[in-house]
Amino acid sequence: MSTMSAPGKRRAPIRPARVLLHVFLAGTALAWLAPLLWAVFSALRPYSETSAKGYVSWPDTLSLDNFTHAFQQSDMLHYFGNTLVIAVPAVLLTLFLSSCVAFYVSRFDFRLNLALLLVFTAGNLLPQQVIITPLYRLYLLTNLPGITASGKLYDSALGLVLIHVAFQSGFCAFVLSNYMRSLPHELTEAALVDGASVWRLYWQITLPLCKPAMAALATLLSIWIYNDFFWALVLISTGENMPITSALNNLSGQYFTDPNLVAAGSLLTAIPTLVVYFALQRQFVSGLTLGSNKG
Repeated sequence: MSTMSAPGKRRAPIRPARVLLHVFLAGTALAWLAPLLWAVFSALRPYSETSAKGYVSWPDTLSLDNFTHAFQQSDMLHYFGNTLVIAVPAVLLTLFLSSCVAFYVSRFDFRLNLALLLVFTAGNLLPQQVIITPLYRLYLLTNLPGITASGKLYDSALGLVLIHVAFQSGFCAFVLSNYMRSLPHELTEAALVDGASVWRLYWQITLPLCKPAMAALATLLSIWIYNDFFWALVLISTGENMPITSALNNLSGQYFTDPNLVAAGSLLTAIPTLVVYFALQRQFVSGLTLGSNKG
């Protein structure tokens, strides 16, 4: 018995517009990656070679010596610890305070509901550079004996934690309030009928349902606070107290700077942010997309 072979599927014709789109996307991705690739290329080459042949040249040797020297010369472990002391409390405190505000404005109806949320989000509209002078004077005059070594918020990790909490809480409260409004009100109403307190409504019922949004915000906050350079430069004067982003200045000498060494140090500094992103990637994506199909 003879069998007939099924005719093959016709391939869709390649449209020029689609080809142009892929070329554009590939070119855009390459443009974004070009500085990173150039930093990796420079960090793998010794300064003596680039100074003699130039950076646009074929390398004779590639090594990890710059990464080793950058890690040892800048004392990165110490400054990584400074960054953790600032970033971890700032992220946790920001999420806690903003979730409290979001719970209050999304679950309780009162006259100033919208106005309260606007007050928190309005802080994000104010340029940070505008308040440098009053904040600097406030931090110098604030006296907190027993909390910081000098008794001042200036030149202390606590001062950076508070400024990050102040500037990031508005955005987080806005995101979490919108997320909490999408949760069914029947859950909290049933808990109220059963005699649950307001704290229990927040901590045991509403907050566990917001884990995707909290994870997404935690990822963003960790990256933003870790990469901060502006406030650390303004509010920290002692080199030993600086976070890792500001401590990269230790790789620059008074009369000479090795750009290859600085590139290696910058790449080492970027590793923790990549680790945080890839560790929380699933929660980050689900937190951004969850609820997008709801009416």
